[in-house]
Amino acid sequence: QVQLVESGGGLVQAGGSLRLSCAASGRTFSSYTMGWFRQAPGKEREFVAAIRWSGGTTYDADSVKGRFTISRDYAKNTVYLQMNSLKPEDTAVYFCAAGRVLVVTPERYEYWGQGTQVTVSS
Repeated sequence: QVQLVESGGGLVQAGGSLRLSCAASGRTFSSYTMGWFRQAPGKEREFVAAIRWSGGTTYDADSVKGRFTISRDYAKNTVYLQMNSLKPEDTAVYFCAAGRVLVVTPERYEYWGQGTQVTVSS
């Protein structure tokens, strides 16, 4: 199994930046796609970005393209989400997830972290 722990959330003003981290552990996580999702109150869980652990292929949601960057660090077994030019509409709980393929559907991801709150003030 894969275990994921997110960190790095917080309160930031619009236009500011945050860097989220997802520490991963498990037997075969190196063969997985690692994704970031977010969920605001009353809304469905939304895809943000994903990266293949091996090879580094990435895909970003249109809503964050050009502002957010996903990356991974093999040595630290960690996936990052660098969030720049934050907007109030980015406010949500951000979740790290692991799945077998690079897809945007949360139901296709097998393992999830507990989430970290990101709040962007106007």
